[in-house]
Amino acid sequence: MKPVSRLPGQLLEAGRAGFGVALSTGLLAPPSPSTIVRMAGIGLRHGPAASALLGLSAARWPDRTCLIDDAGALSYVDVYDRAARLAGGLAHRGVTRGSRVGVMGRNRSNLVVAMFATLWTDADLVLLNTDFGSAQLAGVMAAEGLTALLHDSEFDSIVAGAELGGLEVRLDGHGPGSVDDLVEEGRRPPRGGGRHGRLVILTSGTTGAPKGSRRDPDVLGAIAPLSSLVNAIRLRSGDPVMILPPVFHGFGLAYLLMAISLGCPVSVLARADADVVLERIAEDRIQVLFAVPVMLGRMADAAAGSSADWSTLRAVQSGAAPLAPALAERFMSTFGELLHDVYGSTETGWSTLAGPSDLRAAPGTVGPPLRGVSVRILDDADVPISDGAVGQVFVDSGMTSPDYTGGGSKRIVDGHVSTGDLGHLDSAGRLFIDGREDDMIVSGGENVFPGEVEDLLAAHPDVVEVLVHGVADDEFGQRLRAVVVRRDGSSLSEDAVRAYVREHLARYKVPRDVEFVETLVRTATGKIKRQA
Repeated sequence: MKPVSRLPGQLLEAGRAGFGVALSTGLLAPPSPSTIVRMAGIGLRHGPAASALLGLSAARWPDRTCLIDDAGALSYVDVYDRAARLAGGLAHRGVTRGSRVGVMGRNRSNLVVAMFATLWTDADLVLLNTDFGSAQLAGVMAAEGLTALLHDSEFDSIVAGAELGGLEVRLDGHGPGSVDDLVEEGRRPPRGGGRHGRLVILTSGTTGAPKGSRRDPDVLGAIAPLSSLVNAIRLRSGDPVMILPPVFHGFGLAYLLMAISLGCPVSVLARADADVVLERIAEDRIQVLFAVPVMLGRMADAAAGSSADWSTLRAVQSGAAPLAPALAERFMSTFGELLHDVYGSTETGWSTLAGPSDLRAAPGTVGPPLRGVSVRILDDADVPISDGAVGQVFVDSGMTSPDYTGGGSKRIVDGHVSTGDLGHLDSAGRLFIDGREDDMIVSGGENVFPGEVEDLLAAHPDVVEVLVHGVADDEFGQRLRAVVVRRDGSSLSEDAVRAYVREHLARYKVPRDVEFVETLVRTATGKIKRQA
């Protein structure tokens, strides 16, 4: 874990940022004396544990809507009460400090309840990817030492194949061994104390086995980046929000915790269909939406034939996967100047933010660093590059968490953590991501970044989505291969794809192989699997 050392000036900066967040979000509104008493009781019960976050919001806004899913709405006090009783049921079955509990489910109220209940028991919480097959799940369970698993019933066969050998609880359904069953037992929750449970988020695993990242951030250092995000999207306490990314991923989880801390009604969907998303925006009067780029494209397509009213929407936060310039342009042309794109990773947290003006002025940028974040571009000798050349992207902030639960760590240079990406800064200090370090293609001695070719082809009117990667070549070492999804009714040919790239980019960036497919394989967070 990165050592925490704060100078007085840095503490003052954190204080200013924290005051600014409290002021802009409306948290400075004084609570009633009875509310203060309830909040004090929550603080004594939970201490600095993560479960206190839900408890404090339930004490301050008990009757305010907390979660809205396909089954209906629950208030803050309802969610807190369910988490308390589930924690009691888990503790009765042996889940306690030292236990390691996996949670594997889609975005539903019971998933959120299970997360907070697990942390209430002081057990470590490991968030599992819903895309896992039995073999990958078994590998993660062994690596993380899981002793219990809470999961949706749709994953029964996958869990059975992984051979857990511990406590198993179903997130959905009402039968024996379900969350509802344990909640209905009405057992008292355990009292916290001592070492609190840790939250473990797995890396995406798009280019290898997923690894657990311990979340041990410097809380004071995280306040400044948070203030930038909150101010950019003008989020205030009580604003209805919708979170579409899975909350097992750092992107969805971070905004869930942010929204709960502000007492916002949070709308979630187990499966996000663009037409349903537009309808729910209208129905729940959503003001801020958090989504991955692939959903933004589907929303833009669905909007043309939709009668839904999305006029309440004032900000859309994109992240977790690259946002193509053509998609940003198309989305803003449909929904207005409300799109923001955040860049970060499991290990570094939020790092940069591009607002609508950045996306218009510098297409493809992920924006300047957030307040309190330092971004450096280093060459192969770890020397900073300042002339706009492409190099390795390193980040330093209070949100970095470079260590993995199974051992090992991201590379650190002068306090800055490697993101694994290659990028460059423009003259305005805006960051551009040119590709992953392990995705760069060397063809005939020339370096090619797939993202540049992908962004170009994504702007073609006959292309829905595209993947560009390298394949072995006897003559050039590697050659480019483009995998393209055409729009319905398109007669786009391989030669036309190559001609389009040749017209706009250098000769060595033209894909020699072009393949048309019905769809690309994506992770649950919307990233294209590079092995496709």
